Formats: sequence, C-alpha cells, structure tokens
Amino acid sequence: MNEAPENVRLIGGEMLLWSDSSHTSGVTDWRGVALELVRRLLPVETDKVAGADGETGAEEGKRCHEWARAEERARRDEWARVEEGARAGERAWGGERARVLLVGPHPRGLVDEVVARASSVAVLLRSYPDACALAERHAGMAVHCGRLSALPEEETYDLVLALDGLRRTHSAEEVAPPWRESLGMLAARVAPGGRFVLSVSNDLGIDRFVEARPADRAGADEHWEPHGFDQGYPDGSGALDEELAAAGLVPERCYAAYPGRAAPRALLARELLGRDLPDALTVPLSARGGDRMLVADPLRLTRLVFRHGLGEQLAPVWVAIATRPPTATTAPSESSDPIATGSPAAIGVVSLPLGLVEEGHAVHEVTRSATRQLPDGVERAIPGGRVVEEVLVEACAREDVRAVRDLLAALGGWVETGGDAAADNLVWDGERFAAIHPVPGPPDRPADRVVLCRVMWRFAVRLLAAGHHHPWPWPRQAEQLALTLCGMAGRPCDQADLDLARKLDAELGQPAELSEAAPTYRDLLGARDRLADQLTAALARVSRLETKLTYRERELLRARGRLRKSQRKSAAYRRTLGYRLSRRLARPRKVARRVLRLLSG
Repeated sequence: MNEAPENVRLIGGEMLLWSDSSHTSGVTDWRGVALELVRRLLPVETDKVAGADGETGAEEGKRCHEWARAEERARRDEWARVEEGARAGERAWGGERARVLLVGPHPRGLVDEVVARASSVAVLLRSYPDACALAERHAGMAVHCGRLSALPEEETYDLVLALDGLRRTHSAEEVAPPWRESLGMLAARVAPGGRFVLSVSNDLGIDRFVEARPADRAGADEHWEPHGFDQGYPDGSGALDEELAAAGLVPERCYAAYPGRAAPRALLARELLGRDLPDALTVPLSARGGDRMLVADPLRLTRLVFRHGLGEQLAPVWVAIATRPPTATTAPSESSDPIATGSPAAIGVVSLPLGLVEEGHAVHEVTRSATRQLPDGVERAIPGGRVVEEVLVEACAREDVRAVRDLLAALGGWVETGGDAAADNLVWDGERFAAIHPVPGPPDRPADRVVLCRVMWRFAVRLLAAGHHHPWPWPRQAEQLALTLCGMAGRPCDQADLDLARKLDAELGQPAELSEAAPTYRDLLGARDRLADQLTAALARVSRLETKLTYRERELLRARGRLRKSQRKSAAYRRTLGYRLSRRLARPRKVARRVLRLLSG
C-alpha cells in the first residue's frame, strides 16, 4: 500500500480497497444548480467589496418576494445591525471565515468550488483510494477517512454539505446505524449559527416508477446493506423537517430535485411547488434515462405528477437546508466576532432562491412568475399555455384533423414572422406562440419552409417513436408524415426541403432521431404486442394452408384409389376374348396380309 498524503487522517472504519467514485452506481452528478446553491451559501466577501455590501444588499432586497421577506422578518433587525458592522470594516460570514465539512463523495467541480470559497474545508470519505486522490489534489484540505461515527466530536463547522446523502458514510465492517442516528451524529457537527445541507432520496420518487431495474435492487457489490427497511427513514419532506427539528436544527428551506437522483438538474422550493406551475417550467424537468431500461416515458409521467400537484411528494430527491440556532442573541458590536458570538452573521445574509433550473450549460433562477439566467441575465416571464406537441398529440389521438390543420397553419404563420422552435419547446395559449427556452439559430437563417419542415420532421419522428395514435396510415414513414404535415399547414415542401431541414436539425445539436436511446419498458411491451399480432396472423395463415394441404392430400389419395381401381378393371378387360378379337379385328390390313400369306403358302 502506498503511503498516504499528510492531510489524510485514518479515523477508523476506512475501506482500503473500495472506491465509491469508480463504481457503477457512481456519485450523484450535481452540476450547475448545486454550484449555484453553494455560491449562495458561501458568498465571497472581501474588504474591497465590504463597503459596497449596503448598496448591493438593498438592491437584492428589492428582488426578494414578499412572502420570502415575511419568512425572514424575525431576523431582519439583527441582520441590519450586522450589515452596519460590515460597513465599518467587519466581514460577514462568507468565504473568508467559513469552516465547511463535505460528507461523502461529491463531484470534483463541486469540491473545487467549495475549496475556492472557504478558508477551511474538511471532507469525510469512507474510501481510502478516494481520500488519497482528493488529498493529493487539495493539499490544504483535511481529509478524514473512515465512518461517520468516528469523526472527532469536538470539531464543528459553519456549513455541512451532505449532497450525497448518508448512505455512503458507513463502512461494510459494521452494521450501518439507523438513518435517524446518522442524522443526529452529523447534525452535532453543525456549529451554532451554521447551516446544514442534506440530500435525501425519495423511496417513492417519480424515477422509481420510471426505472424497470432500480439501481439499489440490482444486488451489486455496494448494496451489502438492504434499503427500505429503516423505520426512521423520512417518508416525505414534512417528515424530513421533523427529523431535522428533532436533531436540534431549524428547517429553513426544502427543495425538490428533478429529474432523477443520479443527475439532478433542477431545484424547486416547496413554496413554488404549492402553486400551479406552467407547462413551460415543468417540461424541462424530465429526461430519459440514458442506457437504462425504463418502464415508461418520464416526460409524460412527470407532467402528470405536476399536473396533479404531487411534485413535492414524488420528487426523486429532497434537498433540505437547516440552521442551528445561535447560542447568543445579543446584537454584535464592532469588536465582536460573529462566529464566536453565534449571531446571524455566522449564518450569513443569504438569499436562497425559489428554484434553480439547469438548461444546457446555463443555470436559470426561478421566481414566482419569471426566470433569470445567471449570473446577470435579464428576467424573462414564464410563458403560459400548453405545449404544442401535447396539443397535436391530443388532436391526433382524437383524429381531429381539422384541429391539427388549424394549429399547423397558425404555426406556419408564426414561423414566417421569424419564429423558430420545435414543437416540444413551444407553448401555445390559443393566440400566440412562445418558446420555452429560446435556442439561438444559425447565423444565416434558412428559408421559412425549411424551418417549418424541421419542426414538422421533429414532431413526426417523436410521434412515431412514442407510438401515439394518429389518423394517417400506419405504414407511413417519418419523412412522408413530415411532408404531409407541411401540406396541412398550407406550406407544401418537397424532399429537398426535408433534407435541408434534417441537416439543420443536426447542426443545432438536438437531432430528432431517438434510435440510440434505450426503449422504455412499455415500448418493449408494445413491440412485443405488435410481434405477437404478426405471429398470430402468420400462425393463422399457416393453419389455413395446413388445412388446405390436408384437403388436397385427401383428394390426391382418393384420385389415386380411383386410378388403381380403373387400372385393375382395365387389366381384367384386356384378358377377355372379345377384347382380344376386337384388337385383332381393329387392324384389317394386317389381318388381310396374314390371310393371304396363309392361302398362298
């Protein structure tokens, strides 16, 4: 075994040959939304910008919503006194003063962001190879290698991040303690006035209904501890708040993470999920499962979850943010240390977002009625209306060709005015179209008929791939269906336009073809049913042919019997005297010659 780096501390329960990061289950792939949340929790404040905190704080306070300000009204006065101390040269709790503990494996980008913003960072990992690799990358980080129960109790931290949950905090050498006990041990490491961020997987999340083979039921090497039998495991976000309160923490905000626990790309606060969310916001919260076998299309199930108001209850992951009450409530003076006194400055004046949605490489902050691309984007109202693709699918299911024609005609007119968005990225409120996420087009915009043909081609491919019912002949291919839809829109296109549209679709980086994606379990069932129907038809034809063949064989046997009977009768007739005389008298010339030879001889 190689010598461990100096900043690795073996505390007991370390797994010497195990690596959580290299296994098939992997680490939760937190990206943009988690990085933005860490930036909010660890604001970088220096003496250069401390004097400007009053101005920026006022501007940020204007951007806060009324209900969010009411939620923190009790602490506003103390925060104002802390900001006055900051103007006098005192730093609020931020990157310069924060002590952070990372519990469990986290993505490399997230760890690097925390190290760049905090002055003191410690990590708890059970894997010895992972601990050595992380210690070599960050020489100034304290890496504790072992189980959670062996972590030194005297050390407390201003921010504890456990975005991978508590499942990977225990060793295989002992029976894992209950989840509630693990939460208590970890909550005890939160310093007074500090924050605690915990990720909890939902046993009844929407991804459980989507996946045909859940990862924790695969019986792999890391599943030595059965899951689902812990009575103290929270069964909802409300139960999670109760567990945090029982551990001595004050729940501050709870987020629902979508689309799945493996790669969350959106965080929506509980206050936001209590409202009727528009389709333009809920559509991006679903994604296919890569190469995993799926039970159903996650897009449709996720849409139903939000439509019935179950976004919080069926979230794949809950991310809870809680604080430990400060030990003293006295107002801070100019000479007092915010962290030592446990004042709200130790928590930091942080504006937690209502929601964060990652789209591509950009992160958007969600407010009550708008979205804003971070870090300095302009607010954009969330468009209302239904998704165009869903409206078309519904009309096709009802075989309402007139509704399809009217909507496509309106869509063609919108494209001619300069619009460009796929049907799955477009909403329609009955009067106007609006793109959910505007996608920058090519520098040289092609002809309008090519743009419209691309929209129709993408919809045709998705319609046929999903197996939805439509009023056109089923043998029709996607190319033929796209050209038919263009004709229904009143803008006929030819094969050359379709080729240009497919090339444009590929250049934009979002090709319509879904052939490489793994089929869902319901797709496999549909294919099996289609094959079963074809096999039934083939077997019926074989049965008819076998019946006809049996009949022909019987007819042949009867014909052969009649032939043999005729042959026997013919042989008996040839042996009679009359037949022989008739045969001899049938040739008179030959008989006459024989008579003349007899008379002359």
